[in-house]
Amino acid sequence: MSRVQLALNVSDLASAIDFYSRLLGTEPAKVRPGYANFAVAEPPLKLVLIEGAGDPGTLNHLGVEVESTSEVRAATARLQSEGLATAVEDEVSCCFAVQDKVWVDAPDGEPWEIYTVLGEAEHEAGHLRTIEPSEESPCCGSAAETAARCC
Repeated sequence: MSRVQLALNVSDLASAIDFYSRLLGTEPAKVRPGYANFAVAEPPLKLVLIEGAGDPGTLNHLGVEVESTSEVRAATARLQSEGLATAVEDEVSCCFAVQDKVWVDAPDGEPWEIYTVLGEAEHEAGHLRTIEPSEESPCCGSAAETAARCC
């Protein structure tokens, strides 16, 4: 099952968790210091809340969660065949999870990721993407280098 991801910047994580729990009718799937996410079954949505990053109430990033690395690779190939600049991150620790992902920026600059979760990670929230999509360098290095630079 794929689902759309919406990551929002919030000023008060506890208040945001309370509001979105009531709005969505479910409790968060994961809560860590400065971070929470909701895995909503219907409609399929991953809502991510990030405290203290960017202006409260603004978009942090968007994404599509997929089930496997092969789906991330297929998305990467498709995006590149469409002439879009991509940034690939393999086995990166981000949002308290180890993920494989590909990033692409929309025309107005909003970052989109297509990703799969490989496992859990204890990692500080708010350190998401620091690499930029580039046709010259679509990959940002080894897993260790990626984790050190990107998250």
